[in-house]
Amino acid sequence: MSRLLAIDVGERRIGLAVADSLTGGVRPLATIRRADAPRDGAVLARVIAEQRVDEIVVGLPLNMDGSEGRQAAVTREWAAAALAVVERPVSWRDERLTSERAEARAGRLGRGRAGGPPSPAARNAYRARIDQLAAADIARAELDARAKQP
Repeated sequence: MSRLLAIDVGERRIGLAVADSLTGGVRPLATIRRADAPRDGAVLARVIAEQRVDEIVVGLPLNMDGSEGRQAAVTREWAAAALAVVERPVSWRDERLTSERAEARAGRLGRGRAGGPPSPAARNAYRARIDQLAAADIARAELDARAKQP
């Protein structure tokens, strides 16, 4: 049995989801505010211990043509620094369009209580949920790819 931690790395937030390769279950877990790589690594190390994670899958933001651009390089650099303290295997999964699919699943952010724009807190909570759902998509893609392997 293997528990996976899927990571959706953004500029401001990091979405997390856990998956169990034995049961095939995937669950959005949390969103953490991104800081510097050492702090992010310390937070992730706690999550990995709490969730009994065996492996890590990081979403790789490829260009639409499948090539790696600047953002993929930034993500690889962040992962090398942040995950250096974590002694778990790290793999990469294409994350193109995961946020768009997550937004489609979550639906539009509703209006505020008085019919005006949503509050900053509501916007932040919505974005955090999208990041978690995107991480869950990364985890699901990883499990699906493994299931197809002989």
